[in-house]
Amino acid sequence: MPGFGEPTVHLLDDDDDLRDALRQGLELEGMPVELHETGASLLARIAHDSYAVIVSDIRMPGGDGLALMKAALAVDPTMPVILITGHGDVQMAVDAMRAGAYDFIEKPFSVSRLYAVVERALEKRRLVLENRILRSTLDDGDELTLRLVGRTPGIQRLRQQIHALADPDVDVLVLGETGTGKEVVARALHDCGSRAKGNFVAINCAALPADIIESELFGHEPGAFTGASKQRIGKLEHADGGTIFLDEIESMPLDLQAKLLRAIETRSVERLGSNRAIPLDLRFVAATKTDLAAAGREGRFRSDLYYRLNVVTLTIPPLRERREDVPLLFFHLAREARARFRREIPAIDHALEMQLVRRDWPGNVRELRNYADRFVLGMWAGFDEPGGGAVPSSVSPPAASSARPSESAGSLADRLAAYERSVIEAELARHGGSLKPTYEALQISRKGLYDKIRRLGIESPERLEE
Repeated sequence: MPGFGEPTVHLLDDDDDLRDALRQGLELEGMPVELHETGASLLARIAHDSYAVIVSDIRMPGGDGLALMKAALAVDPTMPVILITGHGDVQMAVDAMRAGAYDFIEKPFSVSRLYAVVERALEKRRLVLENRILRSTLDDGDELTLRLVGRTPGIQRLRQQIHALADPDVDVLVLGETGTGKEVVARALHDCGSRAKGNFVAINCAALPADIIESELFGHEPGAFTGASKQRIGKLEHADGGTIFLDEIESMPLDLQAKLLRAIETRSVERLGSNRAIPLDLRFVAATKTDLAAAGREGRFRSDLYYRLNVVTLTIPPLRERREDVPLLFFHLAREARARFRREIPAIDHALEMQLVRRDWPGNVRELRNYADRFVLGMWAGFDEPGGGAVPSSVSPPAASSARPSESAGSLADRLAAYERSVIEAELARHGGSLKPTYEALQISRKGLYDKIRRLGIESPERLEE
């Protein structure tokens, strides 16, 4: 997920003792705090994309918390503002919440209560910023970036390869598991190159009955076989000037593979029932989910056809090898679902992000799209079990992602602590016990992670790697 640095709590209060006590208490919980003596100095430190929360007293000599809130919301209407109120200011604070304040805390209050409110506000702020960055990333992307969404090295390299191969008339073999988007890659090769004005013709070799596949590919003349009453233009001929995409090429019958090999080598086709070769100007893109070289050695696929198709190979990484892309891709698919179903996208919170990242996704993008559709339709009921792949053995799923805890599972505080512990343990396991990538992934400070590890009894911080 996109990052935006450490969170900051901007604290404004005219009571020096209270201000220092609140700062110390929040910093002990791992929250960076900036103290301010005036609203002007605080406003100078925030921006539209600040990962921050404002905590301000309502009444101050020479200052007004409500005016500060109004000015802060003018910078960003989603900026969380928490107001500290005296007993006589409660109605004023309630009115302020209606005007956009996140929450208010009535004096006297404990630091732990303030911490709880600030923590929720920061979580909401993080969610707003992440969704904002996701939208910006997708809106600013070029056509190819929107087709092949992601920022991991594997998907970036794939986009670069497509750009490099779009114009040269070279045949391409696309390798990828089921649901990774092999046809998306083939269409991108076509649309991004000089053949974009020609036809893109896709054939699923596994879906065509064996008795008609030859006619579908090469066409036929009238009387070529029983029932052939008129001339038919085959798929290869129809793709003249463009691109022919042969999906699941491993499913093509062996006897037909020889004829396809000749068509590729001669760039011509003979219709069934005709002896005339029709020249073709087209590019061949084939796709498979199997090892064609091994199939050739076993006699299940012609080795000469494999070597003819395998001029250039493009490999699409499965989702389990680019987990960091999954939330961004899920958001992209949810936007497509919103357009189809005319529904708004529910908030994608951190717990859901972590479930998305941990899942193996054996059905890859196709499976992820199904979940995005359900999510937008309001039919999300968690992940199917056991379908769809297991969480890696080294990563335990968060406690909150399982079934609803029973009444004997402990208090709310105990359950929240258990969930928090599982999240941190999972990130530590994912990063081999290294602290730095863990607190960066969790978007908290080093001290914050260190304190949580001690408080939750996860592991002695001294035994973990920096």
